Amino acid sequence: MSLLPLFQWMTTTSLAQYFSATTWSMPIVQIIHLVAVALFSGAVIVVDLRLMGRGLTGTPIRQLAKATEPYLILAFVVLLITGTPQMLSLAMKQYYSPFFWWKAEAMLVALILTVTVRRKMCNMDDSQLGSFWPKVVGLTSLGLWSGVIIGARLIGLLS
Repeated sequence: MSLLPLFQWMTTTSLAQYFSATTWSMPIVQIIHLVAVALFSGAVIVVDLRLMGRGLTGTPIRQLAKATEPYLILAFVVLLITGTPQMLSLAMKQYYSPFFWWKAEAMLVALILTVTVRRKMCNMDDSQLGSFWPKVVGLTSLGLWSGVIIGARLIGLLS
């Protein structure tokens, strides 16, 4: 099953046409998107570093994860909202870019890890965690989310 017809349809939507035809709409959306990337990354990095035994080691993981979760969720929602017009207006470029597919796959795996294993681990007491698995989860999470960001940047640079 090919997704090509879906991507071709995306370029014909009124939202895609609007963002392709106007001068300032896309740069404004991209600025908001980048601010959300920074907020999301910060929320991920703080908790993942703590899982790896670095950073804010004086704060329990549960407390740190709970404090950063609203920022993580808000930033992700903003990323989805601002990513949609970018995706629609550049759908064919995205479709033919191997970096888009890398980003999409990394994001899917990172989301699954974040809402399952990482969330469960962050809800445990520090004394229950041990030293090995939190480091593995934190490093894996950082690697996957970094892959999403790097893949997204490579779309713009090399596609």
